[in-house]
Amino acid sequence: MQRAAAFFDLDKTLMAGSSGMQFARVATRHGVVGRRQLASWAVEHLRYRLRGTTDERTGEVLRVARELIAGVPARSIERMNPEVMAAILPRAYPQMLDEVYAHQDAGRATFIVSAAGNGVVESLAAVLGMDGGIGTSYEIDGDGAFTGRFDGPFVYGPGKVEAMEAFAAAHGIDLAESFAYSDSLSDLPMLRAVGHPVVVNPDPALAELAREEGWQAMRFERLGRRLVALAVTVLATVAGFGASRIAARRKPQPRRFAMRRP
Repeated sequence: MQRAAAFFDLDKTLMAGSSGMQFARVATRHGVVGRRQLASWAVEHLRYRLRGTTDERTGEVLRVARELIAGVPARSIERMNPEVMAAILPRAYPQMLDEVYAHQDAGRATFIVSAAGNGVVESLAAVLGMDGGIGTSYEIDGDGAFTGRFDGPFVYGPGKVEAMEAFAAAHGIDLAESFAYSDSLSDLPMLRAVGHPVVVNPDPALAELAREEGWQAMRFERLGRRLVALAVTVLATVAGFGASRIAARRKPQPRRFAMRRP
C-alpha cells in the first residue's frame, strides 16, 4: 500500500540562504576552496538572497565546484560534514520545521530534495529527524577521490523529478497524494510532480504562478535585518581578501647592504 510524503527543497525553503555557501566557507578553512573563489561566491550568494538565481548561474557555480573537488579524497569532504551541519542548523526556519513535524504527525514521511551533495543532505535530514534526503551524488574513483563527475542525476530542475520518481518507486510513495515545498521557479517540475505543491517565500515569478494555479503559499521571511547582516558579511569577506592582497604587495622588501671594501 502506497503512502503520501512531503518533499522539501533546502536552500531558501528549509533554511535561510544557501547550504552551498556554508559548505564553501568550511571548505575554505580546509584548503579545498581558495579565498578568491570564496569571495566570488559570497557576492553570488548575496545576489541569490536578493533576487534568486538562474539556471545559467547555477550551472556556472556547479562547474567550478566540480572542478575544485576533482581529485579530493571523499573522506576529506565527509570529515567536513559536522562543521557544515553546525553552520546550516542555525539557519533552519522554525516555521518549516513545524511544517515537517506536522506532516510526520499526520503519518507522512518527510524528505529533503536538494541539488546539494548527498552526504550533506542525508546528514541534515537525519539531524532534523526527517525520514531521508535526496541529494546529488558524485562519482568516486578506485582511490577514493572524487572525479568531478555525477553519479546519478543532478538533483536540480527536472533532475529533482527524476530522483523523486525513482525514490518514490523504491519506497512505495504516491506522488499524487504527496506535498512539495520550494521557493524558486527552477523547482517548478518538482512542484508539478506532486498533488499538493506549496510555495515558500517565493520569488516573484513563482509567486505569480502560484496565484494563477491557486497553490498554497507560505510567507514568513523578513529580509531586512538578515540581508543587512549578509551584506556586511559579504563585504567583510571581499574586503578581507582585498586587504590581504594589498598587505602582501606592500610587504617591505628586505634591505640589501653593500659590503665596503677595506
